[in-house]
Amino acid sequence: MKFLVMIYNDDTLLDALPQGEFDTMMKGCFEKADALRAEGCLLDSMQLESPAQAKSLRMRDNKMSVMDGPFAEAKEYLGGFNLIEAENMDEALRIASSFPWARTGRIEVRPVRDMDAVRQRVGA
Repeated sequence: MKFLVMIYNDDTLLDALPQGEFDTMMKGCFEKADALRAEGCLLDSMQLESPAQAKSLRMRDNKMSVMDGPFAEAKEYLGGFNLIEAENMDEALRIASSFPWARTGRIEVRPVRDMDAVRQRVGA
């Protein structure tokens, strides 16, 4: 099964880290990601730029409106994600817990829907 591991950051907690701790955590994260990739568990990973660089859009009555930043203001924001392969949710949670970012935000683990099955079901 595939799982999306979403890393939510809290700048207040990140800013409170001792000097150099973020870089140490990031280096460890890259090393862990490399090991998971070598095991075949980590399929892809990406970091996102800050919410200040984001745009959100809406379509209403065929008119698009664009807003700066994320749609909803929140203390935590999506900072990156990992696409992993795991046997089940328990294993996915174990893999996700090996990343340090739960200390400075939140990690959400969500199963990825099988789009081929959906495509087949709707006849597309």
